[in-house]
Amino acid sequence: MIELEIKVPCPDLKALEIRLVEMGARLAGDLDQEDVYFSHPSRDFGATDEALRLRRENDRSRITYKGPKLDRDTKMREEIELEVEDLHRMSQVLERVGFIPHYRVVKRRRVYIHQGIQICLDRVVGLGGFVELEYEGQDLEEGKRKIMELKHQLNLEGNERRSYLELLMEKK
Repeated sequence: MIELEIKVPCPDLKALEIRLVEMGARLAGDLDQEDVYFSHPSRDFGATDEALRLRRENDRSRITYKGPKLDRDTKMREEIELEVEDLHRMSQVLERVGFIPHYRVVKRRRVYIHQGIQICLDRVVGLGGFVELEYEGQDLEEGKRKIMELKHQLNLEGNERRSYLELLMEKK
């Protein structure tokens, strides 16, 4: 699957949420997410622009591989994700074959849906507020157009292409 999203810093998530509701966006839910990113035993994921993470999201768990970014305007990239029954045991498997738990990212996410776009209002521990606009579908050009149109409607400015992991590491 190709993930297509943009991320923008947002110091006032409450005002943005009010605007979303006024526009008719539908609340899809609240998520508590904790991500553990792993470093590869023989290559630098920072240099290759890849990521491997284990995520706990409320009562679900997943392992995710993210490939290098494919587009300059968005964070379009390959994403392979699988459900994991037991995060602790999956972490043990990765560690036994040489992967090293590298960094932890914790966030509270409120998710809205509007015109086929998922809008995530993120409060990231150590970073503050961000909004992510994400499209999932086959027509990536249409998805990019819809994301940029919604970004404009919401008066969002900027484009943060770095991941929360990269931002936290740079801050430290």
